[in-house]
Amino acid sequence: MKLLAFETATEACSVAVYVDGRVLERHELAPRRHAELALPWAETLLAEAGLAKAQLDAIAVGRGPGAFTGVRLAVALAQGIALALDRPVLPVSTLAVLAAGAPAAAGDRIVAAIDARMGEVYLGAFDRGGGEPRALMPERVVGPVDAALPEGTGWWGVGTGFDAGEGALRTRMGAALAGADAAALPRAGDVARLGALALGRGEGLAPERLEPAYLRDNVALTSREQQALRDARR
Repeated sequence: MKLLAFETATEACSVAVYVDGRVLERHELAPRRHAELALPWAETLLAEAGLAKAQLDAIAVGRGPGAFTGVRLAVALAQGIALALDRPVLPVSTLAVLAAGAPAAAGDRIVAAIDARMGEVYLGAFDRGGGEPRALMPERVVGPVDAALPEGTGWWGVGTGFDAGEGALRTRMGAALAGADAAALPRAGDVARLGALALGRGEGLAPERLEPAYLRDNVALTSREQQALRDARR
């Protein structure tokens, strides 16, 4: 199985190539440079893997939630490449990607949160007991003090949402939170791994059916993102 994966929903730009369980990845904190970096990185990784685009089985993508510009760019790139190659797309929740990337020592009960600005966080809770994150509640954008939280204790937190608002979500969870890594950012390698599992279950989508998960209102593509989409379709 051969996949190309994009994850640009946060300040990190992340691209990966998955080849039969092996992952090649570029991941860098690069605010406002996603449109500049993502496609060149994809070309470089494909060359390192010895793959032509035509050999890909599908395109995996972090569908959000996250920053509007990053989410729509990743979706546009994945959709453009998949349309050009006539391949399926594999949308993966960015919050699930965060949960998948938590260390094994964190356990199976994961709360993923991304700083959504304006006093809110993107929030999801997951159980990794089956080998991949299983959502335990609908993903939502919410103020940390108003967040409906999963029951029980022993939860591990991942994502920038745990530092948002002076750590309001940490305070809200209290003793239910065993620990948190507020520096964690989603990685395309985890998008690729979760996408491979989805493709193995036959869950690929036609590119035209790919939808981002903003959890807030949509906004238009910038001129740079429009150019990136045109480049992806070549």
